[in-house]
Amino acid sequence: MSIFKDIDIAILAGGLGTRLRNVVPEKPKALADINGRPFISYLLDQLCLAGASSVTLCTGYMAEKIEATLGARYRTVNIFYSREMEPLGTGGALRYAAENFIHDWILAINGDSFLEESLPKYLSWHREKKAQASMIVTPVKDVSRYGSVQLSKSGEIMAFREKLKKDNGGGYVNAGIYLIHRSVIKKLRFLQSYSLEREVLPAQIEMGLHGYVSNGRFIDIGTEDSYRDAGLFFR
Repeated sequence: MSIFKDIDIAILAGGLGTRLRNVVPEKPKALADINGRPFISYLLDQLCLAGASSVTLCTGYMAEKIEATLGARYRTVNIFYSREMEPLGTGGALRYAAENFIHDWILAINGDSFLEESLPKYLSWHREKKAQASMIVTPVKDVSRYGSVQLSKSGEIMAFREKLKKDNGGGYVNAGIYLIHRSVIKKLRFLQSYSLEREVLPAQIEMGLHGYVSNGRFIDIGTEDSYRDAGLFFR
């Protein structure tokens, strides 16, 4: 039986990608070319390998280009689309898509980052924790680009820190993969903008928010420098 049997999967791919406009003109970040392939194809490959059968792409900016490129199916995965008509943020986009979700759990994946990690292993770990929400965190040598996540010794997330230039040491950062009970998302107001990272998840700390530590290779393509690094990362 598939480990995704009670999970809806969403890739958050609606961002404007303003910091990449010089190197990725006239495309959404999800379609940024990495070694002759759109970035999002690497995320879809990861889901195929994990045994997923369907995914919803939460789109916004240049949504029509993503739909035209990927269509209704990628390898073994059926693709559905949830297109926001105005920017709703990562949390608002997930709330909008949740109208069509049928399962209790939502696996949400940022559409501009990639973590080399076993998704089935993460999902099994989450089920053992019996939490309403969890996320994957990963250690980096310099947290100033990302902001950092503070973990307790038992693995619960205690706080989020905004990215600050003076915070140039190592620590844990958000790896852009979350497992959230649908009830958490459905509490958000429909068609209102929310950030998963800055509003929704921090609000879950008091309810118990767990951090799964992954040491897998991690990259995001949010800046021109990291986008250039992606070619070597996926080689």
